[in-house]
Amino acid sequence: MSALRLPPLPTVRNIIRIYRLQAVKQLSQNFLLDENITNKIVKYVGKVPNSEVLEVGAGPGAITRSILRRLPKKLVIVEKDKRFKPTLEMLQEAYKTVNGKVDIFYDDILSVDTKSLFSAENARDWEDDCPPIYIVGNLPFSISTVLIIKWLHAMSEQRGAWAHGRVKMTLTFQKEVADRLVAEVEQPHRCRLSVMAQAFTTPKLRFIIPGEAFVPKPDVDVGVVTFVPLARPRTRHEFKLFEKITRHMFSFKQKKCIKCARTLFPKVSQIPMADELLDMANVNPNVKATYLSVEDINRITTAYKSLCEKYPEIVGYNYRASRRVITKKDTKSVYIQDYDEENDFSDIEDDESDEDKQADKKEIIASQKA
Repeated sequence: MSALRLPPLPTVRNIIRIYRLQAVKQLSQNFLLDENITNKIVKYVGKVPNSEVLEVGAGPGAITRSILRRLPKKLVIVEKDKRFKPTLEMLQEAYKTVNGKVDIFYDDILSVDTKSLFSAENARDWEDDCPPIYIVGNLPFSISTVLIIKWLHAMSEQRGAWAHGRVKMTLTFQKEVADRLVAEVEQPHRCRLSVMAQAFTTPKLRFIIPGEAFVPKPDVDVGVVTFVPLARPRTRHEFKLFEKITRHMFSFKQKKCIKCARTLFPKVSQIPMADELLDMANVNPNVKATYLSVEDINRITTAYKSLCEKYPEIVGYNYRASRRVITKKDTKSVYIQDYDEENDFSDIEDDESDEDKQADKKEIIASQKA
């Protein structure tokens, strides 16, 4: 394919004005209009010429233009908002003039089978070099964490786009989330997301986009993160089990990890079993969760799996579901109309301190932000 010279097109800013496109708050839309920044994002995608590229959430097509200038063999766009149909089809027609191919799907990326978007001819074995297939996207904040966990899960099982090999990703995240994804051991942002991303990929924070570069301007800056799938993941455990252990071990980030480990077990046996778990995993029970490496979590998962085989009754235990639904302070005005002696639970004590409750609340808020 010769050097790309698209027909004259209106600027993205003019297109937004012509079609009266406004960002929809419910979809967490923020338009990136600075061509220098979109070109910089695409620079980190990889060797785009003659490759296949999936763009998620193209919007009015700013990043799309930067991708097309790099001459991919095929660009696949998944955009949920059909208001952008005229602007994206304009780019599709323009790329046809240089014999390029653009496929557009108006769908929710969370429900798309990404395997079907790419051709089998570009597939590579997992331990070979990465295939000429790339994923790029300016992700809405509202789905970014859910989507990366979903894709890490697919990656761990080599399905979806990763049925074609170790497909690289270049994605945008709220800066705080980007910091979490790349946070190393002992860094304050280290959390469940850090461990999960680093267990299956090499994530790198490439640069920060200031909030004022977007329209409308978000309250936060944005980080551009690249992910290269590991040829040999740092855990061989089933994804959901590894994620469960990671989630529990970061349930109280600022407390000793022994307290986090106790949430894996029923109250009647949680102290001795948590002690046994960390002893089997050779993990110091007095360190904070932010000091735990991927290898530490992997050994804890192995130990937990062994304990589940030894004590099958702990397998279905759910810490959150087992806790009181109503706190004591909310039951002051409650009175008993009927009393059933067989269902008397008055001997159960609430030994959770106010400090613990506050920590729980902070962790819930943090997980929602993530």
